[in-house]
Amino acid sequence: MTPEEFRRLGHQLVDWVADYRAGLAQHPVQAQVAPGEIRARLPAAPPEQPEEMQAVLTDLDRIVMPGITHWQSPRFFGYFPANAPLAGVLGDLVSTGLGVIGLSWQSGPAVTELEEVMTDWVRQMVGLSAAWSGVIQDTASTSTLVALLCARERTTGYAMARGGLQAEDRPLLVYASAHGHSSVEKAALLAGFGRAHLRLVPCDGTHAMRAEALAAMVEEDLARGLRPCAVVATTGTTATTALDPVGAIAAVARRHGLWLHVDAAMAGSAMILPECRWMWEGIEGADSLVLNAHKWLGVPFDCSLHFVRDPQHLVRVMSTNPSYLQSAADGQVKNLRDWGIPLGRRFRALKLWFVIREQGVAALRARLRRDMANARWLAEQVAAAPGWRLLAPVPLQTLCLRHEPDGLSGEALDAHTTGWAERINRSGAAYLTPALLDGRWMVRVSIGAEATERADVAALWQAMRREAEGGPAG
Repeated sequence: MTPEEFRRLGHQLVDWVADYRAGLAQHPVQAQVAPGEIRARLPAAPPEQPEEMQAVLTDLDRIVMPGITHWQSPRFFGYFPANAPLAGVLGDLVSTGLGVIGLSWQSGPAVTELEEVMTDWVRQMVGLSAAWSGVIQDTASTSTLVALLCARERTTGYAMARGGLQAEDRPLLVYASAHGHSSVEKAALLAGFGRAHLRLVPCDGTHAMRAEALAAMVEEDLARGLRPCAVVATTGTTATTALDPVGAIAAVARRHGLWLHVDAAMAGSAMILPECRWMWEGIEGADSLVLNAHKWLGVPFDCSLHFVRDPQHLVRVMSTNPSYLQSAADGQVKNLRDWGIPLGRRFRALKLWFVIREQGVAALRARLRRDMANARWLAEQVAAAPGWRLLAPVPLQTLCLRHEPDGLSGEALDAHTTGWAERINRSGAAYLTPALLDGRWMVRVSIGAEATERADVAALWQAMRREAEGGPAG
């Protein structure tokens, strides 16, 4: 493809994306295909000869689009906000168009230095002190794995340089909330702790970790001759956005020399609002934290910000220095290959730069406040409606709710809950994600798509009442 052909097709694709975004509200939110339907439309073998790009663009509409669940729809209320504002799309386009790979500072000085400045911008935006240093990872799963690897090495005095965990005489333990993200368990397994050495700490009535329970578990394990190593606290748990008491947990971690990692993947974005920073009070006592800019903050996936208080420890654990990457600049610059697992890295900072500059912090704050106000409005409707119940506090933008008709309980209530949610999803009118809470099914409503306004939330409420109550919405 020549630059001129790219120019022509690029204009066509930009128009295509712009038309798609302009018409999002007209699409059924959930993909309306059966399992295997998209695969059946694709050739079983690759083409032997080149194809016209116009044919590829035609198949984008014919094959791909029917299989898209529209995360950017104003009536997408599933999982978590995963905003991709058009300014960020342009940043991603430039990143891919440049085609640079950040193996070292010298391989792309702007890749490193823009990332340094962007992570520091976000540090300031969320009110963290200058003691923190940031790096962009792909997802919170990677950030949590890196944190637990660092915790493991600090506790063992860098056993990786000797016999590793196999040479340790006592097993290391990791503590996490029973409502923590599944990536915490996965990270503990990949870091070599083992499932038997992941301790799930009991929670209170708001589904937040009980710091006193953590303290008791740590002391009991010490008495048994085991080695507590790390604790993962969560600001905004996945199911309910519960808020673990970071300050109290930090006190336990400090007392026993544990690494404290804070998972603020979704809710960390709220810290750009000064009125929300009480939610992670005590954060300065943590060793590391993760904040996914590709969620509620509004940077296209993937852009996970991993902050640490001791970058030299992170570098000692993660560094690699093959001769072919060494340069005369190494003593003066940051080599981000030493700040995470991959050797190479995409120019992710570009899309963060584009979004912050195009939006401005004031507009980002206004959007988050809008979403929280819409969540409070819906919570008021649910609380006032007969037969409906909120199952958890609503500190941010996620509601956990259930419709509970008289005389319905147990498995019958579960079937009712998943049934009305599935009917809404199949209809294409909105998209919701049911989840288990305390052993029973409930429905999560996650408000935060860039285009979602009060009218969209009101339309969802009407659809919920219609499908759950079996009659016209009141």
